[in-house]
Amino acid sequence: MFEVIIGLEVHVQLNTKTKIFCNCATSFADRQNVHTCPVCLGLPGALPVLNVEAVKKAMMFGNAVNATVHKKSVFNRKNYFYPDLPKGYQISQFEIPIVENGHLMIDFDDGTQKRIGITRAHLEEDAGKNIHEGDRSLVDLNRAGTPLLEIVSEPDLRSADEAVRYLKKLHAIVRYLDISDANMQEGSFRCDVNVSIRPKGDDKLYTRVEIKNMNSFRFIQQAIAYEVERQIEAWEDGVYEDEVWQETRLFDTVKGETRSMRGKEESADYRYFPEPDLLPVIPTEEMFKEAEKIPEMPDEKRKRYVEEFGIREYDATVITSEVEMARFFEKMVEEGASAKNAVTWLTVELLGRLKGGLTLENSPVNASQLATIVKRIEDSTISGKAGKEVLDYLFAHEGADVDEAIEKLGLKQVSDDSAILALIDEVLSSNSDKVEEYKGGKEKLFGFFVGQVMKASKGSANPAKVNELLKERLSS
Repeated sequence: MFEVIIGLEVHVQLNTKTKIFCNCATSFADRQNVHTCPVCLGLPGALPVLNVEAVKKAMMFGNAVNATVHKKSVFNRKNYFYPDLPKGYQISQFEIPIVENGHLMIDFDDGTQKRIGITRAHLEEDAGKNIHEGDRSLVDLNRAGTPLLEIVSEPDLRSADEAVRYLKKLHAIVRYLDISDANMQEGSFRCDVNVSIRPKGDDKLYTRVEIKNMNSFRFIQQAIAYEVERQIEAWEDGVYEDEVWQETRLFDTVKGETRSMRGKEESADYRYFPEPDLLPVIPTEEMFKEAEKIPEMPDEKRKRYVEEFGIREYDATVITSEVEMARFFEKMVEEGASAKNAVTWLTVELLGRLKGGLTLENSPVNASQLATIVKRIEDSTISGKAGKEVLDYLFAHEGADVDEAIEKLGLKQVSDDSAILALIDEVLSSNSDKVEEYKGGKEKLFGFFVGQVMKASKGSANPAKVNELLKERLSS
């Protein structure tokens, strides 16, 4: 039996308007090399100037994960050659990062949590992007100099499942803080995964392998599962030292396997030394006070939802897992929907219909509309089944009014006693033999009568009223 040891390095692009050391815009998918200047092109004599907003966002993150935010941190040069790094070095933080010794709690489905340590979070500049076309490689330096916060976990994760739960929690935190859009498809939130194994009961750390630049929760889970299996097989076959060595691997998403990329560098290989063109980072007292003003975080929000709204712990965990979902839910409750029904209609009915690139942010049905559907069900204007029909109609007719849709579709429930009694009398009259059987003790026939009345009303009768009035009629 083996134990899996996983540590993660997450690169989060901070959502500043300009790059970390120059005034070039940070924008995605613009024409290649339009957002560049002598600084991000690495031209001789160009001097970096630190973006204060990037520092503030890093400090906010430190407070959100209960970390130490240092009163002094230092930038270093990390030396390596690659075409998308024109200076020949990356400005990063090595010896004294801005954030150190934090933690977050990951959530499990049974309501338990586990503490995962965060070793450090440091500021650095992003590299450019290589584009490979046939036998040519092109370089786009628009991304070069984009501010990154690299967040390094302790090796506390013990499975692919735990790793994904950690990443999802981290993703939620940076979105709640609004320090990054954390768009994984665009590379704003990407991850390097370090994986090793050891026999259970052994406390030694064995050779770790790094899987580089992952930007999908699903692929991260698959890559870890494959790499763990590869290392276990090598150990059991007696070839561990030959096949598992310190290297960087890539995950082939088509074949579902990791493959060797290059040998893994040690810190000495990068020849770190203090960045001579930048002073130490010493935030002001005002910056420290400002960075403490963080919004309500997922764990705090979940606890409040359970206490204030009386919803289940599991439901509160789901709702708070994404800031957009929490905002949507709170807007529904604000609009008068009960918390319990708001959870169901948001997480089951609405999310179940958001497919093909639709998200809560571009949903054709907004929180106010969904809340109105819930309220119309709660005040018995329509049935739950009719509510689903209204929701489908709103998806097909974006911006439609809920009450107008109910009228147009003819879904308003009949709650008038006299109208329902007329239907009941008609059903009982045409099923007199079954009425006798019911009165003779065959009480299971009650459901039959309810079904017949609902059928006669074409589903428009209020079921609660039907049950109530039918009981009175059958007992008289």
